[in-house]
Formats: sequence, C-alpha cells, structure tokens
Amino acid sequence: MALASLLILLTTAGYAVLCAVKPFAPCRKCSGIGVRTRRRAVTLCRRCHGDRARLRIGRRLLNNSRAIRAHGTRPDRKATPWQ
Repeated sequence: MALASLLILLTTAGYAVLCAVKPFAPCRKCSGIGVRTRRRAVTLCRRCHGDRARLRIGRRLLNNSRAIRAHGTRPDRKATPWQ
C-alpha cells in the first residue's frame, strides 16, 4: 500500500515538474506538424491553428488556479501611516 502511494506521489510530482519545464506538447490532431491533408488539400490544423503545440492539461490547471487565487485575494497596497 505504501509503495503504491509513493509511486502515485512520484508520478504526480514528475508530471508537475514536466508541466513547469515544458508547458507545451505537440498537437495530438496533426502530430505537431501544423497542417492536415484532406483530399489533396493542405489546410491548417483546426485544433492548434498551425501553432503545432498545445498547452498541457496540468499547466492549464496551474494557470487557472493561479488566476482564481489572484482574483480572490486583495491586492498588495503600499502601507502608509494615515491609512
């Protein structure tokens, strides 16, 4: 039981480090090429719009949690003696 918990913890920590170091991954629809071939026509990938990369799910969760925290906390004000 402890070994399974440790394995899950290490996997989660490894994915968090991966999301921090490389936030973008190749697009799954076009395999990171940026274009799709359909009946002799070459068009931009609809999912990545030709950027060839997508934001990882873990990085998207991290960005959303940071935004929620930033919107939910008071801004830092410079303390003055009369306030």
